[in-house]
Amino acid sequence: QVHLVESGGGLVQPGGSLRLSCAASGSIFSRIVMGWYRQAPGKQRELVATISSGGNTNYADSVKGRFTISRENAKKLVHLQMNSLKPEDTAVYYCYLGVGSMGYWGQGTQVTVSS
Repeated sequence: QVHLVESGGGLVQPGGSLRLSCAASGSIFSRIVMGWYRQAPGKQRELVATISSGGNTNYADSVKGRFTISRENAKKLVHLQMNSLKPEDTAVYYCYLGVGSMGYWGQGTQVTVSS
C-alpha cells in the first residue's frame, strides 16, 4: 500500500510563489513516476508536471517556465516550485505516484491565487 501526503498549499497573490511537497510512504519500488495534477472547480483534473525516477520531467504548456518539479528519491519526496502564479492556477493540487500499471493519489491541497 502506498500513501501520499501533500503540503504547502495556501493563498497567494498573483505573481507570488508557493512550494508544494509530497511525501510518499509504503511499498515503493525504484522505477516510479511522481507528479502533480490539478483540478479547478467545474473542470477536469489535468496534468501539471511529472518526473521519472531518472529525473526526466514533463510539464503542461500552461506552467512551462513558471513551475519546476523535483524529487528526492532517498526521502521519497517530490516538490513543485510554483512561481509567477496566476489566478488561473487556482485549483486543488494532487500528488500522483505511478508504478507499473498502478497509480496512487494524495488527498489534495488547495492553491488559491487571488488579490
